[in-house]
Amino acid sequence: MCNLRVEFVTRRGTLVAVDDVSFDIAPGEVLGVVGESGAGKSITGTAVMGLLDPPARIAAGEIHLDGRRIDRLPPRDLRAIRGRRIGAIFQDPLAALNPLFTIGNQLEETIQTHLPVSAEEARRRAIALLVEVGIPAPERRIHQYPHQLSGGLRQRVVIALALCSEPQLVIADEPTTALDVSTQAQIIRVLKQLTTERGTAVMLITHDMGVIAEAADRVAVMYAGRIVEIGPVREVIHAPKHPYTVGLMGAIPRLGKLGERLVQIDGAMPRLDAIPSGCAFHPRCVRAFERCRLERPEPMVTPTSLAACWLHAADG
Repeated sequence: MCNLRVEFVTRRGTLVAVDDVSFDIAPGEVLGVVGESGAGKSITGTAVMGLLDPPARIAAGEIHLDGRRIDRLPPRDLRAIRGRRIGAIFQDPLAALNPLFTIGNQLEETIQTHLPVSAEEARRRAIALLVEVGIPAPERRIHQYPHQLSGGLRQRVVIALALCSEPQLVIADEPTTALDVSTQAQIIRVLKQLTTERGTAVMLITHDMGVIAEAADRVAVMYAGRIVEIGPVREVIHAPKHPYTVGLMGAIPRLGKLGERLVQIDGAMPRLDAIPSGCAFHPRCVRAFERCRLERPEPMVTPTSLAACWLHAADG
């Protein structure tokens, strides 16, 4: 993805939801995309899948998959790619699954839609996928309906659906939010296994830095539609270079630090029609100075990551 810009055209003017966002994801890599609600994480994933609805539109930039530009494809060609080469895992598995059909029906239909296989082969593949994502007794579960499964098992079925056509990229939007901690850990293990065994690239969208720490190889931190820091997850977590990332990390309780005050980031994410000039984070930043209010910083090289912050400017 290069210089992606997503706009909402309204009667009151054009609102920019994603502004000049660039990143790539290698095969077998998990890129975590993290930030507060309204940062632009989900809109970025939706744009990659070609699922933006009016008044949203891609106003600039390019999206490439395996060397091929896909953001300007006709809707029919894009539908052929979506599901076949790009899989999706959504936050609410009940909304992603059809309550009127069995798990087996939905898996088999998806497999036969994208792959030239017989009904018998589709059933065999469906059972194998349920085994791969850790669903016990798959021969029995395949005849059940979504409401007969627990939340964790439903999310595993959604992961299996995303893998049906052996995609190159999977976009996982808050896949663990509605699950308890132990089930979250199981889903994270499934996602990591997916990348190591299949070589699938994963874009993991979440607001939970704990999930990022466990699952991601690299992390992109978003604020007000822009990436403010991106780098290897260990370096960004242990040595954050952007004040916003520092605040996110300081708000996480740590074991063995009983009684320690958590960091609070004063204020809130700006509305799309009220994004400040200069660095969008400067009204909430304790280290802001005059340049932050006047000029918007581009990503700059730091010892551990790229950070869009004037504190790292070469000219001091």
